[in-house]
Amino acid sequence: MERTLGRLTEQAWERFDDYPSLFFEGRWYHSQELAERARRVAGGLAGLGVRPGDRVVVMMANCPEVGITYQALWRAGAAITPVVFLVSHDELRHILVDSGARLVVTTSEVLLTVQLAADGLDVPIVVAGDAPEGTIPYADLERADELPLVDRAEDDMAALMYTGGTTGRAKGVMLTHAGLYRASQSSQQAGRVPGLTRALIPLPLSHSFGLLTTLVGMHTDEPNVAVLMRWFDAKEWIRLAAEHRIQRCPLVPAMIHMLLAEPDFGRTPLPDLRYVVSGAAPLAREALEEFERRVPGVQILEGYGMTETCATTAVNRPGDRRIGSVGKPLPGYTVTIRDDEGRALPPGEDGEICIASDSLMLGYWHAEDATAAAMSDGELRSGDIGHLDEDGFLYIVDRKKDLIIRGGFNVFPRDVEDVLAEHPEVTMAGVVGRPDPKSGEEVVAFVSLVPGATVTPAELVEWTRERIGRIKYPREIHVVDSVPVTRVFKTDRKRLREMLKELPSPTS
Repeated sequence: MERTLGRLTEQAWERFDDYPSLFFEGRWYHSQELAERARRVAGGLAGLGVRPGDRVVVMMANCPEVGITYQALWRAGAAITPVVFLVSHDELRHILVDSGARLVVTTSEVLLTVQLAADGLDVPIVVAGDAPEGTIPYADLERADELPLVDRAEDDMAALMYTGGTTGRAKGVMLTHAGLYRASQSSQQAGRVPGLTRALIPLPLSHSFGLLTTLVGMHTDEPNVAVLMRWFDAKEWIRLAAEHRIQRCPLVPAMIHMLLAEPDFGRTPLPDLRYVVSGAAPLAREALEEFERRVPGVQILEGYGMTETCATTAVNRPGDRRIGSVGKPLPGYTVTIRDDEGRALPPGEDGEICIASDSLMLGYWHAEDATAAAMSDGELRSGDIGHLDEDGFLYIVDRKKDLIIRGGFNVFPRDVEDVLAEHPEVTMAGVVGRPDPKSGEEVVAFVSLVPGATVTPAELVEWTRERIGRIKYPREIHVVDSVPVTRVFKTDRKRLREMLKELPSPTS
């Protein structure tokens, strides 16, 4: 069977009769309506000169047109280049130039950023929503004739996704049709529970986790309903989850923390919610336990993946969960823990997580050196530190590049963050290292607190010292209104380091 995303979407459209499959901002969208629109948009894109293999940037706030555009581009044989709508115009300009984008599709909310980024470039702009002069209305694409499915090879590029770029310019990750097909199919099979068909989607569909979630829904064997949020808002999430009797939902840890900080969370009954899949960043055990305490009957299933692995690698399954782990590797993925010399380590020993799979990226776009540094002998070196237990469950310790070396001892920021998160007045913590002439690096934490908190930084220092010992505990703790996160809701350590530089150095 041909494993291309154009074929997958075609099969998904044909599998079920017409039914209301998507709810967005007060309106139901039917499955065949969405399919017909995608076929016409594919024709409209071809009319604008989009050809097989072309890259098309899709930078849109969440809306039905995001999925329609993805499916239309795969139908036309092009590769999608999704961009999270929170990027700056400078970041977007780099992506437009580096990818050689044929055109960009956007929504009116972020049009100004797109216009600034595309200034002086020969990149047409298609706008879903109010389209000013000089841009192309999305509705014009839908007036075209339906385009027949363009055949592509399984190893052709289906998506060129740019990494976050928190340590430099973002790199394009080349993902194939077959790789995304297999990854989403394995994810669907691992998480399948018959009858759980109602999902709430708050993730940016332009993030790899959001894209994977979209593709997983195409493998289902029973009609599924998705409630889509334009962007995440804790109060609105609670309202939609209750109103639509949501049964499952993907979240990232920052969203979970925002929900826990919302007074109504736990007061509004959510009796139908059974599973939350958490990914993209580590989740503190205390947050997991508090979420499950407030929503009886729900289980949080942590998973792990990278853009370079088609957004997944391992996940806890319904009925096969180990709290604290990110689950077992999915079918088609092999995880090996290696030391700095590349030797495989036994269960229980920490080392770099290395991943082998047919769903690995082809490489980084126009970056052979970076590809060679990340991949060798069919394995991807993740840059993450972790270990496997005797039963094959994977545990993430931290990012290798975020490691703090204090007095010759390794300190993983997550260890410190997890302890700080245990404090009842701390909502979120972020930890980085400060260069120090005596110890090499010193551990510094930034924390946000619950409303009305009275705990002092000195008391939090003592709290951590009592729990993780004299090597790891932070010598500095700074209270901030909110711990910064990246546009995909990961702790923004780059911004924390910038904030640290703005603070006076402590006296010795």
